[in-house]
Amino acid sequence: MGREEKSIYLTFDDGPIPYLTDWVLDQLNQYKIKATFFCVGANILKNHTIFERIKSEGHTVGNHTMFHSKGFKNTVGSYLKEVEECKKLVHTNLFRPPYGQLRRGQYRALMEGGYKIILWDVISYDFENISEKTCADNVIKNTKNGSIVLFHDNMKAERNMKYALPLFLEEYTKRGYTFKTL
Repeated sequence: MGREEKSIYLTFDDGPIPYLTDWVLDQLNQYKIKATFFCVGANILKNHTIFERIKSEGHTVGNHTMFHSKGFKNTVGSYLKEVEECKKLVHTNLFRPPYGQLRRGQYRALMEGGYKIILWDVISYDFENISEKTCADNVIKNTKNGSIVLFHDNMKAERNMKYALPLFLEEYTKRGYTFKTL
C-alpha cells in the first residue's frame, strides 16, 4: 500500500446490515468503486444474502470478529476463538480489531496465525454524536494518497454515513483518485 499514486482504500466495519449495507453498495456501484468490508460474523449469519452480494459485486471482505468484541476485555484464547469462528465465514486472513483494540498477546497470536491486521489512518466518526457536516469534513480534509478510510455500515452511523459517504465519493472521484481494496 504505497502513497505514490492517487489511491484510497475505502473500508466499512460492522455489517452486513439490512438496507444500510445495500445502500452503501448502491452508492459504490454508482461510482464503480470497490471497497473492503470488515464483517461481524453474527451479522453474516443473519444477513447472508447481503454478504454474498458484497462478494459478488467484487468487494473484498475481512474479519471483524464474531460478535464485535473488544480486545481489551477478552483473553487471548477467547478472542482468538471468536476470530477463528468468523474466519470460517469470511475465508480470509484480513482482520480488523473492533475499536482498534488488541492486547499484545492477541496481536502476537494473530500475527503467528497468519492474519494481516488492518487499521486505518482516517476515521469518519460517523458513529459519534457529531453533525453530518463535521463527519463529511473530517474524511474529506484528512484523506490523502494511500489513506485507509473507515466508515461504518451500522445503524448507529446511518445518519452521518449517509450524508458523508456520497460527498466523499464525489469529491475524491473529481480529484482523480482511484479506490482500491485491501
